[in-house]
Amino acid sequence: MRDKILNRYFFIALLLGTTLLFFWMVRGFLLPILLAAVFCILFYPLYEWLTRLFRGRRSLASAACCLILLLVLMLPIYGVAYMVTTEAIDFYSSTETRIQEVLRQGDAGPMGRLMRSGFARQLRLHQIDWRANLQTIGQKAGSWLVAAINTASRGTIHVLLIFFVTLFTMFYFFRDGRSMVRRLRYLVPLDRDYKNAIAIRFSSVAKATVKGTLLIALVQGTLSGLTLWIFGVDSAILWGVVATFLSIIPLVGAWLVLYPAAFIQMATGHLWQGVGILVVTVVVIVNVDNLLRPRLVGQETGMHDLMVFFSTLGGISLFGPMGFIIGPIVAALFLSVLDIYSEEFKEDLDGTTVGPALPQLEPPEVRHEPVPDPSPGPPPPVRKG
Repeated sequence: MRDKILNRYFFIALLLGTTLLFFWMVRGFLLPILLAAVFCILFYPLYEWLTRLFRGRRSLASAACCLILLLVLMLPIYGVAYMVTTEAIDFYSSTETRIQEVLRQGDAGPMGRLMRSGFARQLRLHQIDWRANLQTIGQKAGSWLVAAINTASRGTIHVLLIFFVTLFTMFYFFRDGRSMVRRLRYLVPLDRDYKNAIAIRFSSVAKATVKGTLLIALVQGTLSGLTLWIFGVDSAILWGVVATFLSIIPLVGAWLVLYPAAFIQMATGHLWQGVGILVVTVVVIVNVDNLLRPRLVGQETGMHDLMVFFSTLGGISLFGPMGFIIGPIVAALFLSVLDIYSEEFKEDLDGTTVGPALPQLEPPEVRHEPVPDPSPGPPPPVRKG
């Protein structure tokens, strides 16, 4: 019996050690593996349709599905990235030229008219050295733009590697996914109901995150870009993409781009354009997030908006731009484990809520009564006769 227990402990230690070593070895590929799993769940109906189309040839159907996703996703992303880079360079050049023009005009230009207004005098804006500040902002913006382009250029190879690994993994997930899931479910030592709950939560969060968050971001970014283009704002595609990324984050949204654009338009003399941007933002774009996000993200995932917010930001900070998908999934798995814990230890948890009254921290005040003296008194007098 002692040898059997020792063998079991040794095997468990060996299992944990090899598992940790394996995950440490492949830790750089966890992101593409998780992305491949998410996209396989989302596009598995397309794979099944292609399998029926190719008469059960799963390898061919899996390769065709990956090729379709490559053409549908990568080509538009590459085209948008090229236009954003071009517009970013043009925006910096035009902005620098306008800043120099404003500085040359001095008090006769729009900056002087703004400083002479009653609003600026109430805020004491005329006491600020705007010439030096604008020059500093222009220099920092130029250096930041150059650094961003260099970083994006250096990170292209890394992005392509992640995308290639994701497609390669998706091919085998599409083809052999069912057998992999059955094997994984067999190895997990949990009840069948708990396994089903975790699988359902993972699938629902993956679908809600991609279909909900990404769809909302694309709708808001597209509407923002069209709004800015209609009202004559330069680099509308650039700011539309920025609004798209901001819309991914819950409780933030595209208004961080549109409100400053509207105020800049009104400050530079384009009053009706600024008012139009404000009206479209308040009436249409903000309500897209308020109406769609609770229905597409919060309810399907079963998570509170605050949990979605922090998991999205945490996922982006830990996994990069694609963390807005991974973060909510990790949070959903955490909540699933908490649900299993609450169900497994329900009796113990209920006992902690309904129990005996807490003991008093201080003893009750004791009132001391006078105690009669127990010592004997003088003997009673003895009657004679």
